[in-house]
Amino acid sequence: MATKVVTYRCQEEQTSQMGQSMELSSQIKKKKFTSSDEEASYSDFYPIIPADVMSVKELLPAPNFPRHRTWDVLKETLDMDEVREREKWTLFGNEAEKVEIDVLRNQQLIRTRLDRMTLRQELKKKQMVHMKYLEDLSMKTPDFPIPLRPHTVWEGMAVKLSCTVQGSPVPKLTWYKDGIPLSKTLQPWRYNLVQTFGLSTLEIRRCCAEDAGEYKVVAKSSLGEATTFATLHINRYEGPQAGLEVSRMLTPALQQEALFGATFAPTFAKEGETLTLRCSFTDPLLPFQQDVTWFRDGVQLKPSSHLELQTALTSSSLCLRGVHKEHEGLYKVRLRTCEGYTEHSAYVFVKDAPAAVLGGPGSPLHVEVSDVNRDYVFLRWQPPSADGAYPVQGYFIERCNIGVGEWVRCNKVVQKPCYYPVMGLSDATMYQFRVCAVNQAGVGRPSKATEAVLTSDPNEPSRTMVVKVDRGREIIITKDQLESQIRVPFPPTGVRVCELSDTYAVLCWDEPEPRGKELLTFNVERSIEGKNRWHLASLDMVVSSPRFIAFDLEKGVSYNFRVRSVNKYGLSDPSEPSAPVSLGKAEASPPAPKGVQATRDTDSSVLLQWAEPKDKQGIMGYYLYYSEVGKTDWRTINNKPLTGNRFIVHGLTRGKQYEFLVKSVGRAGNSKYSEESEPILVKSAIYVPCPPSAIALLHCSGSEMLLSWRAPSRDGGSPVRGYYLDRRAKAQSTWREDNVKPVTERLYRVSNLLEGQYYQFRVFAANIVGIGKPSKPSEFFLCEEWTMPEPGCPYDLEVREIRKNSLVVLWAEPMYQGQSEISGYIVELSEGAESEAWRPVNEEPTLETHLKVSGLTSGQTYRLRVSAVNEAGVGMASLPTEPITAQTKPGTKEVEIGVDNDGFIFMAFETDVMDEGNEFVWSKNYSEAIDASRARLETKNNRSILTFNEATEEDLGLYTVVLSEHSEVSSSYNFTAEDLERLRELAWHIRNPLIELKSGWNVDVSEEGNVRLWLQTEPLSNDAELHLILNDREISSTPARKVNFDKASGLLEILFEQLTRDDEGSYTAQLRDGRAKNQFTLVLVDKKFQQTLAKSQANRRNWKRKAGPHFEKFLSWVVTQDCEMIMTCKVTNLNKDSKVTWYKDGVELKQAVTEPSGLSTLTIPQVTKGEAGVYRVVVTDSRGEDESVLELLDEEFDRVMQALSKLCALSAGELRVQSTADGFKLYCSMKYYLSYLQTSWHFKNRRIDLDERMKPGSSMLKLWIEIFHPTESDKGKYVLEMFDGKETHTRSLDLSGRGKLQWQRETAPA
Repeated sequence: MATKVVTYRCQEEQTSQMGQSMELSSQIKKKKFTSSDEEASYSDFYPIIPADVMSVKELLPAPNFPRHRTWDVLKETLDMDEVREREKWTLFGNEAEKVEIDVLRNQQLIRTRLDRMTLRQELKKKQMVHMKYLEDLSMKTPDFPIPLRPHTVWEGMAVKLSCTVQGSPVPKLTWYKDGIPLSKTLQPWRYNLVQTFGLSTLEIRRCCAEDAGEYKVVAKSSLGEATTFATLHINRYEGPQAGLEVSRMLTPALQQEALFGATFAPTFAKEGETLTLRCSFTDPLLPFQQDVTWFRDGVQLKPSSHLELQTALTSSSLCLRGVHKEHEGLYKVRLRTCEGYTEHSAYVFVKDAPAAVLGGPGSPLHVEVSDVNRDYVFLRWQPPSADGAYPVQGYFIERCNIGVGEWVRCNKVVQKPCYYPVMGLSDATMYQFRVCAVNQAGVGRPSKATEAVLTSDPNEPSRTMVVKVDRGREIIITKDQLESQIRVPFPPTGVRVCELSDTYAVLCWDEPEPRGKELLTFNVERSIEGKNRWHLASLDMVVSSPRFIAFDLEKGVSYNFRVRSVNKYGLSDPSEPSAPVSLGKAEASPPAPKGVQATRDTDSSVLLQWAEPKDKQGIMGYYLYYSEVGKTDWRTINNKPLTGNRFIVHGLTRGKQYEFLVKSVGRAGNSKYSEESEPILVKSAIYVPCPPSAIALLHCSGSEMLLSWRAPSRDGGSPVRGYYLDRRAKAQSTWREDNVKPVTERLYRVSNLLEGQYYQFRVFAANIVGIGKPSKPSEFFLCEEWTMPEPGCPYDLEVREIRKNSLVVLWAEPMYQGQSEISGYIVELSEGAESEAWRPVNEEPTLETHLKVSGLTSGQTYRLRVSAVNEAGVGMASLPTEPITAQTKPGTKEVEIGVDNDGFIFMAFETDVMDEGNEFVWSKNYSEAIDASRARLETKNNRSILTFNEATEEDLGLYTVVLSEHSEVSSSYNFTAEDLERLRELAWHIRNPLIELKSGWNVDVSEEGNVRLWLQTEPLSNDAELHLILNDREISSTPARKVNFDKASGLLEILFEQLTRDDEGSYTAQLRDGRAKNQFTLVLVDKKFQQTLAKSQANRRNWKRKAGPHFEKFLSWVVTQDCEMIMTCKVTNLNKDSKVTWYKDGVELKQAVTEPSGLSTLTIPQVTKGEAGVYRVVVTDSRGEDESVLELLDEEFDRVMQALSKLCALSAGELRVQSTADGFKLYCSMKYYLSYLQTSWHFKNRRIDLDERMKPGSSMLKLWIEIFHPTESDKGKYVLEMFDGKETHTRSLDLSGRGKLQWQRETAPA
């Protein structure tokens, strides 16, 4: 038995050796293969199951142990191919080993060559840069160390003109004679031009008088040019001349390296917008500087479809389209310099886009995909900083199949932790994932989608090997080919838990080895620990990956899991059971930070620090929040978790107080808010002031110098309390203090100096913090007494009221006026920060010590300087100001002028940068102080008001205001006579105000007949007074005449229950409310009163009438198509006792009909003259009566008859002919004929008169004409005309004998 075991182990070793060779690893040493002439064992060609996988029964095949079914399958499959497979694998393995060794040797050789080539290229680049550097150092403008010399010779003699030239690069030389260039080819028998090693010689053989003149040599290069000249005299005694001219360009000999100029500040963007960051450089980039790199949170950025990086010679920019919160962070740009690197960085804040639903949460961020398998991935993300109106309850996870393009929700139940396993995916499919936060308001905006993820088998690369052979060919070997003989799979191994939460457990295991060629799936079984009752856990799904999510587990119960492999040939044995598995505890939210402390930083930022929790496990970062003091509107600062415990909060408003909160961020969600920080006022932190600048010499007496300097650009947050001055002589190297006590003014007289010596000075500024750095040393000033006639330089230049098109410059008079009084000042301007091209601003000298400079270009940088003028001329110019950009800063306000509530004229100025120690300084014409007897000053918070006691012409002029510590915050207003006149009128109206009238007197009459007189003014106070005057006597409210006065709305009304003659007259309302007053009069007399009284009485009667039964529609008539007249009326407000009675001329009509609805009608079938009369309908009951009268007489009766006649004429039929005993008859039928209808007959357009042969007639229904004894002359057209009083209606018949009758209906106007 022992011999058998040893034999099996030897076979396993040989199989392992064969497997190592076939995997073709990168090792050089390989196990040797058995050659074809050697005897091979069974184990050399067939995969042997490892001993740790085989059971004891398989290792010890004794008769008492049944043989495993796997060996039977293998035996049946492999016997047929034994000899063929032996030769195939042995030969292939030997050849593959040789190929791999050659491939590795060639790869090493190629790699060595590439490394050498790369080093050689780097060396060439460095050599080129160094050579360029040396070349730049050696650059020199052209020059003539030995210039041309003049010569005087006799005619016929030879002469040589020579000069030497030097310069780098080598200049080009050109000879001229009297301005005409000379060349070697010009008269070579007389002229010989030679240039050798910097020596240039012109030889003239046998001079003649024509050769006399001026000879000049010009040397030119890229750095400038130089000229030398000399004269040649032939037989003349004129004095010789010589000269040297050199012009130099301002091009520096050595190019300056670029540094950062304008840079980007902390930036705020919103999700979905485009972010652009840009920085400029002080000089063009040198070749070695052109690789400008950008970083975000320390990670270098690379161009992509959304990120664009551009670098030019003078600027570099970053453009990011469609920003997300993941793009928030510290952005840094790095520039290479000669000493290393220089960097600039600023934080970019990305705010949430508008919520998807009102009160909804923000979007999660940093969704990460891990553990990608065929049908399974694991997601992690970070919670949003903004919860919305309610706390975040959990998250929904969505996936999108890129081929389909539709987002599908993965979880039906809200997932609370910030991680989730996703199963049920399709193999070899591209997916994207995103997450949405959920709160009580609804589902928020989705996060940024992940990059596309391809589901695949992560073990697939390890099962495939590619061997490269000669000529670019490849051999691909897969384990599927080596394991193609496997049929029924082996069981998996290593079943374990890889992810565990309080709601699910994720199981993983190792695939069987060997796996086989066929597609493998898995069945997962579970059993409660200790019961050994196994149930299929993956009942409704196909598990393609070695991952399985168990959701339906009970808390507190332990389970065992095991897995079976499945392919098309069958099901494997189960794996070994896993260790007991039970649901974990719910992950708790992280603890909140403590000790939040805010510290002043700048005018728009605060340094925020906090103490991290002791237990930092699971904390991914922190979210910060801020709110103004007194408000509850907490806003997020960062939307991407911060990993440190300190952060500079930008974007705050200077002068406002803020409070701050901090949250911890974890996978289980965000912590509670920390305690609020102490309120902090946003203001720059206090530090030492910046160095002063621009030290100027104002006067010198021979032993004393009077100096001035410019104040520091930044005082460090605390006013400068004094200055200290150091000096040194030109021969000295050490500085010596000149004043022990600080100088409060920027003017200092230095004593005990030696005349004729040069001195240099520097100045320190000091505040409450300490002494700042020294200024740059001044130039060396010569100590000698000034006696020049021109004035000295003005000093203390100050620029105020900087706007986009103008500014104001102020200065102090020179301390040295020269030999005459100063007559004015010239202000000069230069464009650019370093330009020396000065141009005057004012054409004539100004007598003032200030000037407004207009006509500037917005965004352009300027410098200014001032020179004094006296009789001797223009004196020394002042030192120029610092560069100033013409722009109106956001929030800049101007002086406003107006009249206050007390009627006083005032000027006011307001600013947002007011802080402690700052004061508003008002002046007139930039120098005169405000006279306290004429105006008073008042400051409230950040607003200053200058109020005139009684403004007059003496107060006209230019008024200016400036902040004492921020001179850039300034404004001015020119108070003119027009302003004074306008404001005086407004002040009079304010001091003597009138109550404004909204609606004047109105007269309203109600339906009941009541009369209302009313007017309305602006709203009045409770102290308002009313005096109501009627015809020079004051009246008040009485029962018959009520007076109502609503002060809040300004409504005054007088109510008359019944207007009488005593109420006629003029009504005047006199109103007073404090100082405001007014009066309004209504004249209610004569015709206006009569009309109002009549309307009141009529409405009163009508109202009383409507109290009982009354007519809703009064009596009227209508004619029907049947030529009947119907008279109708309608009554309302009836009861059971109401009675309706009709009368005609006082006689009651019984045939009238009254319906229950109140409609009453009287029908007259045939209207004759007897129907004319007065019709009256009376309705009456116990409540009263009402009547309606219709006079059917004269014109009204004619209108009835005309309407009836029209209907009769329109009802007439066509003319017909009828034979009679004596001739024929023409007749026309109609519904009804009235004698009111006028008729006439016509024949051949002539009226037929009544005679013996033609006789017309009529009846109630017919009209006719009878013709006796007709003849041929009676043939023709007959027409019947009917006139209803307004219109004519015709009927015709043609009896011309043409075989047919014709008739027509015509209507013509009367």
